[in-house]
Amino acid sequence: MKRFLMLVLTGVLIFSMVACGGGASSGGDSSSDESNGPSGKKVSLLTPYLSSVTTNQMVEEMKAGMEAQGMVVTVVDTKGDFAQLASRIEDTVSSKADAIVLVSADPTQVATQLQSAFDAGIPVFGCDSGFVDGMMVNATSDNAAMGEMITKYLFDDLMGGKGTVIALTHRPHPGVAKRCTAFDTILKDYPDIKLITEQHIEVPGPIENSRKVMENLILSNSGKDSITAVWCAWDEPAIGATQALQDAGRNEVMVVGVDGNSQAVEMINQGTNLKATVAQNFEGMAEIVVTEMTKLFNGEEITKGEQYAPATIITKE
Repeated sequence: MKRFLMLVLTGVLIFSMVACGGGASSGGDSSSDESNGPSGKKVSLLTPYLSSVTTNQMVEEMKAGMEAQGMVVTVVDTKGDFAQLASRIEDTVSSKADAIVLVSADPTQVATQLQSAFDAGIPVFGCDSGFVDGMMVNATSDNAAMGEMITKYLFDDLMGGKGTVIALTHRPHPGVAKRCTAFDTILKDYPDIKLITEQHIEVPGPIENSRKVMENLILSNSGKDSITAVWCAWDEPAIGATQALQDAGRNEVMVVGVDGNSQAVEMINQGTNLKATVAQNFEGMAEIVVTEMTKLFNGEEITKGEQYAPATIITKE
């Protein structure tokens, strides 16, 4: 009897060990599946400029691409407020997001907050932003090359190397700053082109703001041909400036921009003051971020640093 009971107890013990072992193995596999790949990963897209047509386009493209991969996406817009942007990055780090994307914003202005993300092991990407050590990838255009492209087209093809120019800028934006630097450098090689003034355009509301700025500049430069051209660091100021010039009947003033904004392209083709823009590949930028983030979540190697989407100049068809 004792022998029989011992055999039964031994059998129960062995069965229990096998069952527990099988359960542990199954649970381990499930946990591993949940931790790998992009599905379920929490991603925050943060920008101070969602009101911008092109920034909004990039955000929507990335959101759609990430959600198609099963990621859970949160969009944060601080409406031009960089202090609020810094605060929201801190919130995102505290909530333990799996990744952060900084869209159309200078990372040096939120360096302390980004460092907290780096320290927490949260990968940070940029889309049309700058790149700092610690970030994974910034998908952008070669802004210096675009600035050079539109400036030389304006100075050589439109102005013939002489005349006066007004610059509408927003240097806090890292991409815009690079275009402005290209403008500054090239201007030095054209002694017969005079810079009347450079004006900072506020964001949000760049179209309205540039329109008001241009209206004032028209009043202070009222003589016919007193302004040859207006160089705009992106398309929304070019649209606002063109509207002001049309209203004032100053059809002789030429305007150029950068971005390939659909409204700007339409105005170019309508034969308005707006003569050219450089079309950025915003869809391509968004695709780069989604692709590289997916690779990272899949445990694949990525190439860190700036990655460029190609740009092309657009003039009247």
